[in-house]
Amino acid sequence: MSKYSIKDLEKLSGIKAHTVRIWEQRYKLLNPKRTDTNIRFYDDDDLKLILNVALLNENGLKISKIAKMTGEEMKAEVLQLTERSFAYDDQIHSLVLAMVEFNEERFEKIISTNILKIGFEQTMLNIIYPFLSKIGVLWQTGSIHPGQEHFISNLVRQKLIVAIDGQVFTGEGRKFLLFLPEGELHEISLLFTSYLLKANGHKVIYLGQNTPDDDLNNVYKVHNPDFLVTAITTNPSNEFVEGYLQSLGERFPKSTIIASGYQIIGQDLNLPSNIRLMHYLKEIKEYINLLATNTD
Repeated sequence: MSKYSIKDLEKLSGIKAHTVRIWEQRYKLLNPKRTDTNIRFYDDDDLKLILNVALLNENGLKISKIAKMTGEEMKAEVLQLTERSFAYDDQIHSLVLAMVEFNEERFEKIISTNILKIGFEQTMLNIIYPFLSKIGVLWQTGSIHPGQEHFISNLVRQKLIVAIDGQVFTGEGRKFLLFLPEGELHEISLLFTSYLLKANGHKVIYLGQNTPDDDLNNVYKVHNPDFLVTAITTNPSNEFVEGYLQSLGERFPKSTIIASGYQIIGQDLNLPSNIRLMHYLKEIKEYINLLATNTD
């Protein structure tokens, strides 16, 4: 059983801790437990309840009415709301619930419905990525445990691989070599970049996670790609990322190197001219679109 503080509930649901306490007292919505040292905490059931309450309340239901619902009535209302509403925030909220419940069927339904409605790219850019950013912060602050983050990441990864497999290279376009540095395992943004490139007719050589430098060098010599693409989320760390990127620029001077990831955001880096920093996925998408009309 996971244990959550009232601040964890606030971060996950968006409901202020002060409001949660008022709802506890006035409507008996939650029944916090106490540790042996008398510290209040909430369990998984409490978290699921407050997430459902928050979603319903944000969509106009009064808390007095919500408090009278049974658990099954509340769950049914939330499911109906998710199916009716295509507001991005509502969909992200529903994904948080699916994560907390380890509910693969619910995750699949939310994502599949949105793909049919707005397409794969827009679902990734407007729902999945904001959701992943949110759970990344929650994981770093300890509000969710690693198992929940891994559960969702693997489901998203599966979706991306299926989408990539559906793209066929036509023999035109530029050649891209995609890789993550040694020790870097967070490949979702790299997979999505692979999808965008293939969908726009480019050739992709995908090396993926934890690529040793020698392997990168050998593949580069064989294929001579126009572009290298990498994402640096955790490794190398902030103090080493500039040196690493400088090394890439010097080793592969004839290629444009596109780099993104948390470790480069907000940093003032002194880099070779053949390196382009992309802070957000939408920048990468816009750059790929420009390649169709720009031969530089």
